[in-house]
Amino acid sequence: MTMESRTASDLTRLFNPRSVALIGASDNPSSIGGRTLANLVEHSDFHGQVHLVNARRERIGERPCYPSVKELPEVPEMVIVAVPAEAAVPALEDCGRLGVRYAVVFTSGFGEGGGEGIEYAERLRRVVAETGMRIYGPNCPGLCNVNERIGFTFSPSFRHDLRAGPIGLVTQGGGLGRNIMQAMDRGVGIGLWASTGNELDLQVADFVEAMADTPGIEVIAMLVEGINDGPRFVRAVQHAAARGKPIVAFKVGRSEYGSKAAQSHTASITGSAEVNSAVFRQLGIIEVDDIDELADTAWLLARAKPQPNPAGEPEPGFAVYCSSGGTTAMTADAIGLAKLTLAPFADGTTGVLRELLPSYASIVNPIDTTTAVLADDSLIEKTLLAVCRDPGVAMVVLPMALDYGEVTAVISRRVAAAQAQSEVPVVPIWMSERTGEGYRILRDAGIAPMRSVSKGVKALRRWVDYGRWLAAREPGFRPALLEAPTADADAPIRTLTELEGKTALRDAGIHVPMAQAARSRDEALSVAREARGPVVAKVLSPDIQHKSDVGGVRLDLSDDAAVGAAWDAIQAAVRKARPDARIDGVLIEPMAPQGGLELLVGISRDPVLGPMMTVGLGGIYVEIFHDVARRMLPLSAGEAKAMLRELQCHPLLAGARGQPPRDEAALVRLLVQVSDFVVARGAAIHEMDLNPVWVGREGEGAYPLDAVIVTR
Repeated sequence: MTMESRTASDLTRLFNPRSVALIGASDNPSSIGGRTLANLVEHSDFHGQVHLVNARRERIGERPCYPSVKELPEVPEMVIVAVPAEAAVPALEDCGRLGVRYAVVFTSGFGEGGGEGIEYAERLRRVVAETGMRIYGPNCPGLCNVNERIGFTFSPSFRHDLRAGPIGLVTQGGGLGRNIMQAMDRGVGIGLWASTGNELDLQVADFVEAMADTPGIEVIAMLVEGINDGPRFVRAVQHAAARGKPIVAFKVGRSEYGSKAAQSHTASITGSAEVNSAVFRQLGIIEVDDIDELADTAWLLARAKPQPNPAGEPEPGFAVYCSSGGTTAMTADAIGLAKLTLAPFADGTTGVLRELLPSYASIVNPIDTTTAVLADDSLIEKTLLAVCRDPGVAMVVLPMALDYGEVTAVISRRVAAAQAQSEVPVVPIWMSERTGEGYRILRDAGIAPMRSVSKGVKALRRWVDYGRWLAAREPGFRPALLEAPTADADAPIRTLTELEGKTALRDAGIHVPMAQAARSRDEALSVAREARGPVVAKVLSPDIQHKSDVGGVRLDLSDDAAVGAAWDAIQAAVRKARPDARIDGVLIEPMAPQGGLELLVGISRDPVLGPMMTVGLGGIYVEIFHDVARRMLPLSAGEAKAMLRELQCHPLLAGARGQPPRDEAALVRLLVQVSDFVVARGAAIHEMDLNPVWVGREGEGAYPLDAVIVTR
């Protein structure tokens, strides 16, 4: 059985096997084997067979022990390995030969620190390849199927973290994974958790794909330090999107410091943070900035499924319902700063609020009920329900600044009662450090309070943005990463000269200004005369990519004297700056018309996620402002337009402050053509730098003025 033929859907029985053997079972309650046994037989509702393996014991409690898996009365569907690496490897080899389907390996020492662990890891890979047994781990904390109340884990917290729910959680770190699990204490229900450890076989991608097919899981939360297998990851994410299950991700290792820590922890490939984030956005993964936001956003998506909301259509409207003036204003501010919409109320809603609330209350959105609701708590349910039923309100944000003890508990009961009568979500934000009975009432009602206004509003923004992504999603998009062969890292790299690069682009149907090589001063003069207008002269050298840096470019040459002087100046400047460089002459081409906008179009090949296009301000500005947008290839016209609209400099294309609009349609065509050019060549294009790309006024076109193409 090959790696490709083993699908993630096979993991159904990993989540709930019919029989399990615990290798390293123990009656010591503080040992790994002892804690695992207690979780499995005392704190789980596991109905399958449990077999114990321990060569030094005949029994543990009422259960017999067997010296090895080979002595068991049946072949278990799954084994849990809680013995040191030197004992785990031969035991797992036996398991593979016997036909065990799954192995959960807690043990570390499989290559994290080098040495003999590398050999152990290779032996386990052979077991996977030769027998088809799937290995989860090593160096993992186990698996928690909370919806079925099954814990294949040694964690002493398992019995406390049992709030079932619609969120599937996949992490690459056990400690942070358990931290997210304990968001259960705020009311977040996590039905399934897998923490993948070293990912010797099963990876985050496999669990994402499996959770997408798991009944009862509606949202997937993911904490990743790196992506080992790009195609596998992309396939899994696209499968989840096709099944209508949003993915919320927190990526650790976005800074240089974090990246190094992640590599030392999991030995995974962290990749470029900018590339990872661009791919996440393109594939619809909702990226968050910390663990609180991961829990908040995932739970919001589980409570309220976003609907496609096309660009140009109004965004969903929100309402703020509060009894504190300052808190009301602060929350409204946060919503406004996030560019979210406060829904104007229908007349019927306003009428109910006017009738029930005092004259000094604010009955427009945002609502300040004042302390009137403290004197008569029945007003909360009536007025909150009126707001929930307003036709323009998609969600009601309910910030609670403090805990008044029993008074707040009464308010929470009224809020929970209103929520039970409305399909429109009420989103409480509990701002106080004191979490008393009122907090617990909201939690147990299934409306887990968020803990700060800023993070709550971020979750709302992401909920809205996901609706935009759903509307713009191209279901047929298949990244080139899944089609193109992987580049051979050992293949030689060659940088084409500008003339070679432009010729290749022109041969592919991409408009590029005609350029001719001049091998001598006289030839340069002759070529320039034929151009019938101002020209540009650029050094022609296979050793120089950034010509301006070495004085290798001269612009706006309008006569023989200027062209001759440019030849002399280029030769002198380049020989001084790069005496080692070969100089084949100069390239002469027409000057671009005045008034164009200069952009950069680049292609890079991420080692994990494949070919990526970058678009941004050209020339030196890309390095100064970092105003760029990125996409995986291939690029459709729709995605090309979306890229351009992401740029902060897009108003310059659209015609800001009286400037003429640029030829955005021609630029979109160019981006798609460049994408097609790269995709058609598979892994042959290593890098490409079209900088600058000249964009004229509407009807004048868009084309590269310089081209650097690096091939393998």
